[in-house]
Amino acid sequence: MGCVLGKCCNRHPLTSDEDSGHHRGVKPYKSKHSITRSSLELVHVPSHNFTLQYSSLIQHGYYPDAVERENQDSFCIKTQIQGNPNVHFFGVFDGHGQYGAECSNFVKDRLIEKLSSDPALLDDPLKAYHSAFLATNSELHNCEIDDALSGTTAITVLVVGDTLYVANVGDSRAVIAVKDGDRTVSEDLSTDQTPFRKDEYDRVKLYGARVLNIEQVEGLKDPNIQNWGDEESNGGDPPRLWVQNGMYPGTAFTRSVGDSTAEKIGVTSVPEISIVRLTPSHLFFVVASDGVFEFLSSQTVVNMAAEYKDPGDACAAIAGESHKLWLERENRTDDITIIIVQIKDLSSSGVGSTCGEVDYRPSPTSVEGNLDGSCVSESETNGSDQHGGLMNRSSALIVPSPMHQKPLELDVG
Repeated sequence: MGCVLGKCCNRHPLTSDEDSGHHRGVKPYKSKHSITRSSLELVHVPSHNFTLQYSSLIQHGYYPDAVERENQDSFCIKTQIQGNPNVHFFGVFDGHGQYGAECSNFVKDRLIEKLSSDPALLDDPLKAYHSAFLATNSELHNCEIDDALSGTTAITVLVVGDTLYVANVGDSRAVIAVKDGDRTVSEDLSTDQTPFRKDEYDRVKLYGARVLNIEQVEGLKDPNIQNWGDEESNGGDPPRLWVQNGMYPGTAFTRSVGDSTAEKIGVTSVPEISIVRLTPSHLFFVVASDGVFEFLSSQTVVNMAAEYKDPGDACAAIAGESHKLWLERENRTDDITIIIVQIKDLSSSGVGSTCGEVDYRPSPTSVEGNLDGSCVSESETNGSDQHGGLMNRSSALIVPSPMHQKPLELDVG
């Protein structure tokens, strides 16, 4: 959803090997609304003897009044992190503000560099994730990019053996598809961090944020009414965060990387992390920017993706439907980025086995307390640039809002 100031700024689609992070198989397609679609890729996870089959697509938003606006979305796919064939990373970054493209690409590169260079990554993925986000945010504040009113959201999935660690900052989303009898059911791996959520609303209010939608800011509605319904029914004019006695920054999310001004009123780069143990019932997962989910529910995205054997074709179909719905409801479209990862040949016999001396399931207690974001980094990165029931639910852990002192045990996958 972005921020009011420059929320529609975008970056040109990625076409060079340098800008696409040398991601194999990326082929640019020239069209009125430029699309970059990757070819089908495969990576084996030997510790549990299954395969990830994936593809990605990024579509430049359509802005009729500003045809030169840049695409602010970017994504990163990095396999075999630290040379380990069982560790893989998928992330989507949705920039916003005047320098949103620069922020998105900076975070895309630095976050995976920090994860890749953290020697404690496999011993404690949760702490490594927190440290990487906080350190990247600090570096963005201190680099040459002006992030006072610019930044990026980030939705990322780290695959470690048969376990997914999903770290989210902002309002992009990850969803997993689960086979339930003759149905394919969606299950959110992340929860959008917006003022629609009471816990996030309460947190930013403690930091002094005013929470108002545009009509309230403009005096058309009573600002004392702090109830905006839900995101599905009132997404067109969502509640936003404002400084006291000011008309900025106007962010519709409560967490991001960058946004140094919004940080003063509670916007944080601390990620919420969910952990999901894969089972043979898990079919595929989707990592996508909010350009996809603005008018499509998680279940609709999963239903569409399930119709295609090739994840690249599924990406194209979902992006096309999202683009169409944007133009039916508005005179523009957002940038659209989507990664679909199919989980192939994961058998019951493979679940629970491990390879070598790697512990794939660290203790949840390791994330308690303050987490320093410092770590060394190296430059090795690849990349370009809510809703249904579920059977056979397994226990997973979500690391919650900074207001909480300890992790919460929830059923999410």
